[in-house]
Amino acid sequence: MKSIETTYRGVRDEIKKIIIGQDGVIELLFISVLCGGHSIIEGVPGLAKTLIINSLARTLDLTFNRIQFTPDMVPSDITGTEVLTAGVKEGKSFRFIKGPVFSNIVLADEINRTPPKTQSALLQAMQERQVTVLGETYELPDPFFVMATQNPIEYEGTYPLPEAQLDRFLLFIYIDYPKRDEEFQIIGADSGKLSELRAVIDAKELKKLTGETRNIPVSDKVKDYAVELVRGTRPSESKLGFVKNYIEWGAGPRATQMLVRAAQARAAMDSKKMVDKEDIDSVLIPVLKHRIIPNYNAVSERIDVSDLIGEIRKKVEAVL
Repeated sequence: MKSIETTYRGVRDEIKKIIIGQDGVIELLFISVLCGGHSIIEGVPGLAKTLIINSLARTLDLTFNRIQFTPDMVPSDITGTEVLTAGVKEGKSFRFIKGPVFSNIVLADEINRTPPKTQSALLQAMQERQVTVLGETYELPDPFFVMATQNPIEYEGTYPLPEAQLDRFLLFIYIDYPKRDEEFQIIGADSGKLSELRAVIDAKELKKLTGETRNIPVSDKVKDYAVELVRGTRPSESKLGFVKNYIEWGAGPRATQMLVRAAQARAAMDSKKMVDKEDIDSVLIPVLKHRIIPNYNAVSERIDVSDLIGEIRKKVEAVL
C-alpha cells in the first residue's frame, strides 16, 4: 500500500493538472479527509471551490454531490423522501428516494443561505453518519465528508451557523485570491479536463490511511502544548490580558482533540514518526478560528481572530 506522503503527493499532482495555485487549500482538504472530518470553506465567488472539491473526490475515487443551498429548501431536499408507488403485484407501498446527502463527498454550497431547520438536517448527518426519515434510519456512505462553503461578502438574507454547529467542522479553510502570476496562467487554463483525472486511491485504501494517521504517536509534551493553546483562548482561564479584552468565548475541548488529530495528519503527510510542535502550529488557525467568538471590542477595532490566535501561540511558546 502507498504511504500517506506518496498518496498526498499523487492527489496534489492530479488536482494541479486543472487547478492553478491554492496549494494550501489542497493540503488542508487532504488533512480533513485523512482525519475523517468535515470542513467549512470561505472565499469569494470564482475561486474554484467547487472544482477543487470535485477534483479531490475524483482523485480519491469517491462519489460526489453538490447541493446549492437556497432560502426555500426543506430538509427532504437533502436527505430524501418517501414516495408512494403502485405495482400490479405489490400493490401500493412507500419507497425511499435517497437525497444528495447520500454521497462520499457532499459540497454544501453557501450553507448559510438556507434556514436553520434545513441546515440542521445536514449537520445531523455529519454527526451521526445517518439520516432518519419517517421513523426509518438509513446509513450514509462510508467514508462521508461535508465540505460546506460560505460567501464572506454578502450577509443579507443569510442564516449564519450557530457556534455549536460550527464546532462540528474540523477545519475552517479560507480561500484567498490567487497570486499575480497564477492569475495570469488562469487566463489560458483549460478547466474541462476534470474527467481525465485519475484515481490515486479508493475508499478502502483511504480508510486504511485514516487508521494509520490516528496511530501516529503524540508525546505528552506536544499534548501539553495543544492543551495550553486551546485553554489560552478562554477568557475565564487565560492569564493573558488581550484574551479577556477581545474574546467572548474560547474554544472547547473538542478543539484540543481536533488540533491533535489534524497535527497527526500533517505529520503523516511529511512521513514523520511522531507529531511535533511544528505540526500543531501548521493547523492551529484552521482548527481554532471558527471556534473562537470575538467580543464587541475586537469587532469594533477590527481585530482578526487569526491575529489573536497568533499572539496566544507566541505567549504559550514563551512559557513552555
